[in-house]
Amino acid sequence: MTDKRKVLGRGIETLLPSRGPSMPAAQQPVHRGEAIHQLAVELIDRNPYQTRAHLGDSALEELADSIKATGVLQPITVRAVPGGRYQLIAGERRWLASQRAGKPTVPAIVRQVSNEQAMEMTIIENLQREDLNPIEQARAFERLGKEFGLTQEQISVRTGKERSSVANFVRLLRLPDQVQAFVAEGHVSVGHAKVLLALDSPEAMCRIAEGVIKDNLSVRQTEEVVDNWLHPAARHARKEIKERQVDPNVRELGVKVIISDRKGRGKIVLEYSSLEDYDRILTMLGSK
Repeated sequence: MTDKRKVLGRGIETLLPSRGPSMPAAQQPVHRGEAIHQLAVELIDRNPYQTRAHLGDSALEELADSIKATGVLQPITVRAVPGGRYQLIAGERRWLASQRAGKPTVPAIVRQVSNEQAMEMTIIENLQREDLNPIEQARAFERLGKEFGLTQEQISVRTGKERSSVANFVRLLRLPDQVQAFVAEGHVSVGHAKVLLALDSPEAMCRIAEGVIKDNLSVRQTEEVVDNWLHPAARHARKEIKERQVDPNVRELGVKVIISDRKGRGKIVLEYSSLEDYDRILTMLGSK
């Protein structure tokens, strides 16, 4: 039973590289025989440093069903706070799911850590997960930089993320709130968002992001839209050249015409949008 508890108790410390002698509690290993307490769920408070803003209800319900059947397999990590209460460090989903499952208690390891250590442990634990949306990740990286004074290189080492990835995520916070919401909800991808960052106008970012969603634009198509927005004169020149290259007889048809030619042989495809359009084209061709 002691060995089992040692394995179960391997908490957030397995995710944290050493910070050096100034932060001993954050790197405290799980010792053989370390106590796993059964704490009343109502005595535990949510962590104010929590990075995740959204918890999937269906996934939480599935976890609650699992806890009803088999209990909590890995203890949460908490710290003691004044008033005989505890504050979460890691394991919020397990704590919430335990409440849904009707469990009066939840297994927990109690750590002695400072506010700063608790914040860092929570943020890094969240970044190790795969279900944070891009904006939540960006805000977590930003907090590690601003509140701990860590460079992007140091953040990369602590979280196991590429430094370039850290930089790209943080850049997402330059997007206006509306576009950040689109990215967080999955309506606009990170690839699209990186293209939008080439714009210096929040209004333009919002307008083009709305177009990405409405017209289901690819990243490549979005690049073209942004390029046209940034260089309207060049867009106008390209349009004029294209119009001059169109045969006047083709233009007269008033429909999209695709001409494929290879060494004097090929095909002509006329696209029509209605039966009336079709009859009009036949009439025009017949008159020729």
